[in-house]
Amino acid sequence: MKIAEIHIYAVPLPVVNGPYTMANAEVYALDSTLVKVVTDTGLTGWGETCPVGPTYQPHHALGARAALQQMASGLIGKDPSLFTQLHRTMNSLLNGHAYAKAAIDIAAHDLTGKHYGVGVCDLLGGAVTNNVPSYYATGVGQPDDIARIAAEKKLQGFPRLQIKVGGRPVDLDIETVRKVWEATGPDIRLAVDANRGWSTRDVLRFTRECTDIPVILEQPCNTIDEIAAIRSQCRHAIYLDESADSLNTVVQSVSSGVCDGFGMKVTRIGGLAPFKTFRDICEARSLHHTCDDAWGGDIIAAACTHMGSTVDSRLMEGVWIAAPYIESHYDPVGIHIQQGHIQLPEGPGLGVEPEESLLPAPELSVT
Repeated sequence: MKIAEIHIYAVPLPVVNGPYTMANAEVYALDSTLVKVVTDTGLTGWGETCPVGPTYQPHHALGARAALQQMASGLIGKDPSLFTQLHRTMNSLLNGHAYAKAAIDIAAHDLTGKHYGVGVCDLLGGAVTNNVPSYYATGVGQPDDIARIAAEKKLQGFPRLQIKVGGRPVDLDIETVRKVWEATGPDIRLAVDANRGWSTRDVLRFTRECTDIPVILEQPCNTIDEIAAIRSQCRHAIYLDESADSLNTVVQSVSSGVCDGFGMKVTRIGGLAPFKTFRDICEARSLHHTCDDAWGGDIIAAACTHMGSTVDSRLMEGVWIAAPYIESHYDPVGIHIQQGHIQLPEGPGLGVEPEESLLPAPELSVT
């Protein structure tokens, strides 16, 4: 089985009732990149990468498509089922740009699952559950509004809630978290995610004034160095998210003890193959983590759900998908959240198949 064709699509994903507000961005629509890989056997696999705007990470949609264009010709004739060799080939063609390479990696896993007649989760070690826990992420908002949303999501069965903070006076963030805690109590796990939007002073004030609220702090500061400087003074567990941008950084962070877990994105770390290594590192050190992505449609959602289904349940923080926030689906059925969980897609590969009539013409095709 060899790669014979690669087609690259730009697909808009409007945000329902936008904008979605984070500490450093307001998002009204996302520019997702889909990759269709066709083999000489006639099988087709799909991948996707969708940065949440150009400021969340050093990723952006035009950069993803430029990187894919740079690599595409050099991937023709390669065996997509040899994941390690595929990544070595991509690295030889382009330095960095893991988020773009992830789209090829996901398509390769989809193809390989179809080739062998198994789900992607089986290629990753096997599912431990078919009902994968998810979590809901609020935007940055007024305390009463976020508390109301939190109470609703608790009733909907979400086992975990992520409260977005940052980009405003920390007093308002503290009030928001306190009102959420009053609305939910201990029946739902809480994460407070500043998306790099707090200063070290903000973190120390929050952790002093909210010692009684059992939350984890996700990527509170911009850099690992800032987090390391205040780590010993914090009274809450700290997870890395945006700063955990490679396996090397993960290994260094684990060995230094700068964090207690991770909010990890499949595309940020380069795809499912490197995420599998990340998962195993976390299991070796009993570190909790999520398995999700910055944004994206059904392909990303399926990839994250397959990977999430393989994570040791005691360490699984949840799979976040963009389905509740976007207006459209590529697959006729789509990936959805029900009672706070995602049903593992059935069938070989990812278990989703985009309806090509709904897609625009490819921006680039290489054969």
